[in-house]
Amino acid sequence: MFSRGSYSEKLRISEILRKETIGGMLLVAAALIGIVWANSPFSDSYFSLRDFEIGYEPWHLHLSLGAWAADGLLAVFFFLVGLELKREFVAGDLRNISKAVVPVAAAAGGVLVPAAIYAVVNLGNPDTLTGWAIPTATDIAFAVAVLAIIGSHLPSALRIFLLTLAVVDDLLAITIIAIFYTEELHVTPLLLAIAGLALYTFLAQKYRRFFGLKASAAWFILLPIGVVVWALVHSSGIHATVAGVLLGFAVPVIRSQASGGPEAGPGLSEIFEHRFRPLSAGFAVPVFAFFSAGVAVGGWDGFVSSLTDPVSLGVIVGLVLGKPIGILGTTWLLTRLTRAKLDTSFKWIDLFGVALLAGIGFTVSLLVADLSFGQGTLPNDHAKVGILVASVLAAMLAAVVLTPRNRHYRAVEAEEDVDDDADGIPDVYQQPGTDRPHGKE
Repeated sequence: MFSRGSYSEKLRISEILRKETIGGMLLVAAALIGIVWANSPFSDSYFSLRDFEIGYEPWHLHLSLGAWAADGLLAVFFFLVGLELKREFVAGDLRNISKAVVPVAAAAGGVLVPAAIYAVVNLGNPDTLTGWAIPTATDIAFAVAVLAIIGSHLPSALRIFLLTLAVVDDLLAITIIAIFYTEELHVTPLLLAIAGLALYTFLAQKYRRFFGLKASAAWFILLPIGVVVWALVHSSGIHATVAGVLLGFAVPVIRSQASGGPEAGPGLSEIFEHRFRPLSAGFAVPVFAFFSAGVAVGGWDGFVSSLTDPVSLGVIVGLVLGKPIGILGTTWLLTRLTRAKLDTSFKWIDLFGVALLAGIGFTVSLLVADLSFGQGTLPNDHAKVGILVASVLAAMLAAVVLTPRNRHYRAVEAEEDVDDDADGIPDVYQQPGTDRPHGKE
């Protein structure tokens, strides 16, 4: 399990991690500004800004700025989740079932165990039990930003595992949102949304034939249709971020250059990811964090009091303990029940550190907290305090485990980066007797 993988996958994942690192830093900065502002003497202006309403009422789009950030801007983030997940399973190393089963199973374990822990802690209170899904999500940008600081020399297989785990985790979270947080379903806009999605999918596949466009120009046609689909999904009663994932899934992924023909080369998936990832990491997610993380703690006494609430306790224990137990336990079971073995390039302690890092639940956890309790309610405020505390604790514990391991792998990496034939590809990634990297298609 978690073998080195192909050189092309290593390069692609490394590029994504660099972009997500910058986004994670912006995310943390925006959240800190929101928290400080919400607890400052000017807190009224913060909440007035967050609750200011604007939009078009007939389509249920007369929303507060905070709701626009959660329903609209976060859909861009989930669009990229859809793109990344589809690419992993269609053109990435995880198109092999034997490689995909481990992170998928680990992600499922990392969702079920935290949810069960939260449910046990809040078992006696039906009102707070509705927040069981809050500690189930891993924040990819926040976790990757921490990983870049404390684990830049860890094996690429571990970083790929964290990224894939977080993406699958987000997919499970958005599925939970679609199923369990849809209170009222409007059939007409839902059917129109399905029709719009079908048209979007068809044009995404046939844009060259019908319009003679290059991939870099097709988004001029697809983007307006995507916006309409998003609005219809929102109007149907399903959370609009679900539309983002579905639209991402609809975009074709070019698997190989070897097929030739007009479809060879970068496809829509790569073009869209290149265009929208800076928008997501640099604007959409930080703005959501700014509006969603701002919670009036009420001073030190209020902070301590909130930590004793079953909501915050369930979130903290679920993320800090439940996540690593679910991820590590599921992975360990796979090694016992199947022929899968841990790759010799790293140890279980490394996987434990990454599992701790997966306990950083921020963006999606904040979204689920808003859906569970509503903005401005006391349980929601306590849930957000729990999310913030748990994310900091998970980052600190992961740093304790991974920092010494990172020093070890820095020395190992120096040996693996040897390029005796000076062809630009480390020898460890080359097929014996050739100048081609492993996994080259």
